[in-house]
Amino acid sequence: MTGLSGPRVTIKDVAARAGVSKGAVSLAFNHKPGLSEATRDRIFRAAQELGWAPSLTARTLAGSRVDVVGLAICRPARLLGLEPFYMEFISGVESVLTERSCSLLLRLVRNMEEEVGLQESWWRGRQIGGSILVDFRADDPRVAAVERLGMPVVAVGHPSLTGGLTSVWTEDATAVTEAVRYLAALGHRRIARVGGAAALGHTAARTAAFDGAARALELAGAWQVATDYSGEAGARATRSLLTAGPPDRPTAIVYDNDIMAVAGLSVAAEMGLSVPDDVSLLAWDDSQLCRLTHPTLSAMSHDVHGFGADAARTLFGVITGEGPGSHPVPTPVLTPRGSTAPPKG
Repeated sequence: MTGLSGPRVTIKDVAARAGVSKGAVSLAFNHKPGLSEATRDRIFRAAQELGWAPSLTARTLAGSRVDVVGLAICRPARLLGLEPFYMEFISGVESVLTERSCSLLLRLVRNMEEEVGLQESWWRGRQIGGSILVDFRADDPRVAAVERLGMPVVAVGHPSLTGGLTSVWTEDATAVTEAVRYLAALGHRRIARVGGAAALGHTAARTAAFDGAARALELAGAWQVATDYSGEAGARATRSLLTAGPPDRPTAIVYDNDIMAVAGLSVAAEMGLSVPDDVSLLAWDDSQLCRLTHPTLSAMSHDVHGFGADAARTLFGVITGEGPGSHPVPTPVLTPRGSTAPPKG
């Protein structure tokens, strides 16, 4: 049993705070009958105030749901269904869970506060054996929350965002820098980026890397636009960037996901612009979408399915204490196709 600081908090302390027996605390956390809802709520509140949660060993011995893994995603349901990244990521997670006869408990949330409450409910209710946390932000409230709960998690995010949690991540800054250098090597001097949600940590890392690369290469023009990752937002951003006259508009655009790049390709056609003769387009993630367009989309390719599988395996390592610890996954690799080339010279 763990507390945040000071003397070790025990089940006896929780029982005393709630005015019940130790057996009642055990009944509450094991979701057994015999307690009123008011008493059960009082016990949970006392445990939260003291920063106490059953240890992983005790939970496992008591039959905790180590056969279920949690994953909460802060995305609208409509957008999640259209976004290839998470479909591939989840399929990778599922491939590992299937091997272990485990299940995935997936929930969509509206904000970080809702997710913190959800993760706590899952853990205290013994519904999961651990959770995969995604989409980290600066000063992310989930870090302190899961540490307080003693909950096994793997954080999908750079260690600069995930505190002391076991993490897996991609080197987004390295990939963005490679993308900008590639386009500059083709002769592009005016390059734009259509990014994702500004509050996300990996978006901030890509934004800083793009700015740094543009300065280092002394580009004549560099633009960045934040969006919500949707095709509609990607189309609006592309239209805004391309409405300027030829001397002022970008000749190349990098997109933070593939669905926005596909939308950008449609906008270019709508405006009578040729890809890549008038504007080059470069997508992130490289799902099947990138190979179904005409021209096919150049992309920063990485194994998203493998990323999800790696995250799941790492979580099981955290649960058992035998995992690899924090580590990066392979950096996205530039895959040139038909949507990038001119101008040269």
